[in-house]
Amino acid sequence: MSDKPPFGPEFGFGLYVHWPYCARICPYCDFNVYAAKDRDNAPLLGAMIADIHEHRHLLPDHPPLGSVYLGGGTPSLLEAEDIASLLAAAHAAFGLAPDCEITLEANPNDVLRAEPAVWQAAGVNRLSVGLQSLHEDALRFLGRDHNAGEGIKAIARALAAFENISIDLIYARPGQSVRDWQGELEAALGLGAPHLSLYELTIEARTAFGRRAARGELVAMPDDEQAELYELTQEVCAAHGLPAYEVSNHARGEDFRSRHNLTYWRGGDWIGVGPGAHGRLTRGGGRLETVAAARPEDYVRSIMRRPASGEALPSGAAGEELLLMGLRTIEGISRKRVESALGRPISEKRWHDFIGLGLMAVDADRLSLTPDGRLLADRIGRDLLI
Repeated sequence: MSDKPPFGPEFGFGLYVHWPYCARICPYCDFNVYAAKDRDNAPLLGAMIADIHEHRHLLPDHPPLGSVYLGGGTPSLLEAEDIASLLAAAHAAFGLAPDCEITLEANPNDVLRAEPAVWQAAGVNRLSVGLQSLHEDALRFLGRDHNAGEGIKAIARALAAFENISIDLIYARPGQSVRDWQGELEAALGLGAPHLSLYELTIEARTAFGRRAARGELVAMPDDEQAELYELTQEVCAAHGLPAYEVSNHARGEDFRSRHNLTYWRGGDWIGVGPGAHGRLTRGGGRLETVAAARPEDYVRSIMRRPASGEALPSGAAGEELLLMGLRTIEGISRKRVESALGRPISEKRWHDFIGLGLMAVDADRLSLTPDGRLLADRIGRDLLI
């Protein structure tokens, strides 16, 4: 067996920067976010920059970054010079690969307010725009601060400056019909973005939607209806030239697949910077997990008093992640890599059973799911780990 670890920067190396502030907190959001107010952002930005540089000491042999993802929260609230400062720190600490993918998450209103070319000048080469819906009633339900017309204008404005943009949409909303979703999805595809991230609405307990659901005021769409919408999504996107390359992500060819997210799914390394950010790092042949302090003020204090560090993942946990994440993609995952990380074999009987059900395919060493199987990716992955 190879001495190389089954995970690490050879499978991708990225930097995730979490900006935790939002102009409005959406009722479905379960991320580590806080209401944006008039405040001095300098301490938080300084801590993030220090955090990036400290990771260089933790990872002295890592190559240049292949991707940087500015997420949140709403990082499009940042000034362009602040974005440039973060990217300059990443370049100084690790270097940016010549073809480094640099993504900025942006709300439609920020795209309309700002000049997208200024973001481009700061170093951004990909936008991920949180459109979420093209229906007015759905946007109100989702607590968004833009309307459908503004969303459409924002996409046109983004495409005028960036070739590579992604649109986020949320579907499987309570009461949403197959016909309504098909029309909305086809309208979104018609906007011309080369990448779509399409997420079924999940009601999390800690959110405003979760509290409404606990009171019986909100009922999630039944699983069988969600499955019908999911299958329709795959058909419509494929027919429009944006087939799925992962459970929730669709792209117009390999050039527009999210390189940063592929690092997650392929078992690469990523640095997590900012309040609540998570990272996965390879050091000394082992897998480290990093989790930053969640509250911005705690994060600033923690970065200023200690260097970056990580905790070793428990035995087998890295293998579980490899399998669960890798099965989400159409390319699948190497069985030998998973078993090396797990320290034990995967049950052949279980994956043969899934093959018999038409849910899984095995090509030499590679395990992958069929389109029907990807609908049940998490469940199949958990069953294979038993």
